[in-house]
Amino acid sequence: MRGYLFERQLLSTVVLPKKLEASLKELPGQIGVKPKAILMISGHWEERDFGVTSNARPPMVYDFGGFPREMYQIRYSAPGSPDLAGRVQSLIQEAGLATHLDPQRGFDHGTYSILALTHPEADIPVIQVSIRADYDPEAHLKLGRAIAPLRDDGVLIIGSGSSYHDLSAFMNPNGKNPKQDSAQFDSWLKQTLVDSTLEERAERLLEWEHAPSARAAQPQEDHLIPLHVAVGAAEDEPGTAIYQQNDFFGQISVSSYRFGDYPRRN
Repeated sequence: MRGYLFERQLLSTVVLPKKLEASLKELPGQIGVKPKAILMISGHWEERDFGVTSNARPPMVYDFGGFPREMYQIRYSAPGSPDLAGRVQSLIQEAGLATHLDPQRGFDHGTYSILALTHPEADIPVIQVSIRADYDPEAHLKLGRAIAPLRDDGVLIIGSGSSYHDLSAFMNPNGKNPKQDSAQFDSWLKQTLVDSTLEERAERLLEWEHAPSARAAQPQEDHLIPLHVAVGAAEDEPGTAIYQQNDFFGQISVSSYRFGDYPRRN
């Protein structure tokens, strides 16, 4: 791959806490099979309906500001898949949800910061599906249900977000308590995703705003709602906590989860 070593060096500038980095690097071994393709739902792309990237050579989206120049030279060179994008669009339409193909959209950092660690070779086709700007929980669970059949064809579905996302409180608490708020919401997440029945799990996610410290942890739920898609895609399968940290950047609680087996077992 042209520029591969240079790209790997640049991708290493995406700095994550060591425990999270290690967890992401372990993902391929946990699933045990190389995916035929990866579908990412990133909290960094939202549209009025569900957008699907259809570019065969997705560009980069540097959706941040004020960082060193090197951050804007990062490349993740995985190919897109127009054929897969068309199938995804059809599945979403069949579920009665509005959708469109986007031939210009590329990989945002909610995608490449994850895949740079899980699949650094960038040799697996990747497409993104947007979240919807209204953040409707039921619609995003329904999206997950619609795309679930892709798992039978070897497509790995990943929801990329954060179980705590109040950066202003994290950087400047000013009377807020991000350590307590994140711990309370993270505890609720584990109870919901691992300890609840499958029926309870979906109902609790629909009513997530009633969780302890919900709005303190997620003042705007763009980084939570990819979870609903992931759960919808594995609605009849249990959840497993694969990463949990109580001192993320020294103070907050965060976690990651995997649902079901890969490939899906019928």
